[in-house]
Amino acid sequence: MPKGEGKVVAQNKKATHDYHIEDTYEAGIVLQGTEIKSIRAGKANLKDSFARVQNGELFLHNMHVSPYEQGNRFNHDPLRTRKLLLHKKQISQLIGATKEKGYSIVPLKMYLKNGFAKVLIGIAKGKKNYDKREDLKRKDAKREIERAFRDRQKD
Repeated sequence: MPKGEGKVVAQNKKATHDYHIEDTYEAGIVLQGTEIKSIRAGKANLKDSFARVQNGELFLHNMHVSPYEQGNRFNHDPLRTRKLLLHKKQISQLIGATKEKGYSIVPLKMYLKNGFAKVLIGIAKGKKNYDKREDLKRKDAKREIERAFRDRQKD
């Protein structure tokens, strides 16, 4: 199965709006006890999350995983920092990319692949406001063209 495919649990739509995605990597994620059950139930949110390299390891910050309802005392902290699993060579590529000005590591989506939770992370460069407006104009124009084409097909 190619990277980025599987049952999508959470998606960071804001990332594609705010950043130009240069490259993507598929990373495993270290979870505790009831976190995987909560993720399988679709209770994860990547909205304000980001990844950072610390001591040669990659960590995901601010990802919200809601506590599992039947978890009682075994539940976890919803916003805890989680470790991402990548090969050392991939981490060194990420370190090199983030040393350049304006680049950051952003999680794009979380999905289940062969029973394991995976996170698709991307090396991203921030967009300026005029880039965002240009993308919105392009999207609107494409939507109008498709609508006109669809209406023409009906006649």
